[in-house]
Amino acid sequence: MTRERVILLLALAAGVLLRVPALGVRPMHTDEAVHAIKFGELLEHGTYRYDSHEYHGPTLNYLSLIPARLASARTLDRVTEATLRTVPVFFGIVLIILPVFIARGDSLSIAIAALLTACSPAMVFYSRYYIQEMLLVAFAFACIVSVHRYALTRNPGWSAAAGLSAGLMCATKETWIILAALMGIAGFLVLLVRHREGRPFPSLPGAHVYVAALCFFAVTVLFYSSFFTHWRGVTDAAGAYAAYFTRAGESSRHGHPFWYYLGILAFSQGDHGPLWTEIAILTAGLAGIVAALRRKTDAGRGDRDFVLFMALYALLVFVVLSALPYKTPWLMLGALQPLIVCAGAACAGFLRRLKGRRLAPAGVLVTALVVLHLGWQAYMGSFVYADDPVNPYVYSQPRDDVRQIAERVTRAAAGEGVPVQVVCSGSDYWPLPWYLRLLPRVGWWSGVDSAFVPAPVILVSPDLESALVARIYDVPSPGKRDLYVPLFDRPMFIRPGKEIRGYIRLDLRAESGSIAPRAAYAGGLIPRDGAYD
Repeated sequence: MTRERVILLLALAAGVLLRVPALGVRPMHTDEAVHAIKFGELLEHGTYRYDSHEYHGPTLNYLSLIPARLASARTLDRVTEATLRTVPVFFGIVLIILPVFIARGDSLSIAIAALLTACSPAMVFYSRYYIQEMLLVAFAFACIVSVHRYALTRNPGWSAAAGLSAGLMCATKETWIILAALMGIAGFLVLLVRHREGRPFPSLPGAHVYVAALCFFAVTVLFYSSFFTHWRGVTDAAGAYAAYFTRAGESSRHGHPFWYYLGILAFSQGDHGPLWTEIAILTAGLAGIVAALRRKTDAGRGDRDFVLFMALYALLVFVVLSALPYKTPWLMLGALQPLIVCAGAACAGFLRRLKGRRLAPAGVLVTALVVLHLGWQAYMGSFVYADDPVNPYVYSQPRDDVRQIAERVTRAAAGEGVPVQVVCSGSDYWPLPWYLRLLPRVGWWSGVDSAFVPAPVILVSPDLESALVARIYDVPSPGKRDLYVPLFDRPMFIRPGKEIRGYIRLDLRAESGSIAPRAAYAGGLIPRDGAYD
């Protein structure tokens, strides 16, 4: 077995071991819960309607049917966090395997890129996240690889694969258009370099272009039309980009400075826990980009064109995403993935130049230590500090409070299906709908009005607490007022900065035995870290 195959097998093993175990260890993020509830409509009723303002594309929902069916789940209450997160895990592993299809000559750089992808803390962490980003990055790289293979072989099967991959990108998330545009710019620049070197522009058989276009539109229409049952979804998808480009330019929500992504990857350390850094990937990736731009890579001419494309693409994506005010840490995966490919090329060139020299063993040792350090950070980030804010990949992440809230409410409402009300201004109660999905009678309110009739168990945001108290004690006539007592014995948060308070009717508390009244939390305002949507 060759050295490259050994590295690839190690990459696959590391990728599986870091991604698959204990998928339920981290509480559901707000975004995960939103997508999970949206998926519940498809699972239980067989219907999906694309929303051009929220939720993103339909691929995540439809692909989630596969693990749900394999787990024999027909209703959302039978679905677990691990079931849902299997989908991004699968595509995180696909990203490790995809570099193999690049190959023509430089298999060492491909093997190292696969290993870095497998052990990158960011890649591991967001492979365990039930959102669209890992799917989008995998489909984008599949499209790039397919175009590259088509350029080498002129096989129409690869043109079809490129069209299918691009269609899946489009059906996954609206931001695909940014990545696709930057791919086009990078490809055009590579063609200019080829022309400058005296090589002609490649010809494209029209039939193969039509095959790619047909595959693209077929996949896009198939998903957005909900498999030909909701044609309005196709037109809504076409008109969705204005809203998302407007949101991308906003700094009021998720606004961060230009160097935000660079800072996450380069260096981060909180008041406890380890030092977080992927500086090795950044440094090697930059070296690979410089070598590619100078045409100094060791690969053959066709592979050098590919490395140059990835270098230009990595630079363009990193700069454009950093320039947009709207930033969330998972968006940087679109730039990190091509950067890892460039890092693999740089590491392979470094080891190749050391071959036969006294420093060769030291070079191999340094590379191995870098990979081990990345893998150790990936383990710490996804298992030990999976919901801790000191982890730079944790973003507005609910902690164990949300599970304790759900446990207390479920215990209080057990038995005869006691009604529960959740009252939060702006309907800002996520991810509670996921955690209270097992209860049969839950009402969701954005305010307290004349139609509000207090239930025996109530969760309320602090800003609406005074209105709730007035509704409970001022409106009913004397003798018809119910007494409510706190449900929690300390401040509870559904996510950072978002407190929720619980109340239970006194007679129900005595029956459920769910509260220690002497330790009941009396309330009080808690400073907020900021709102999150």
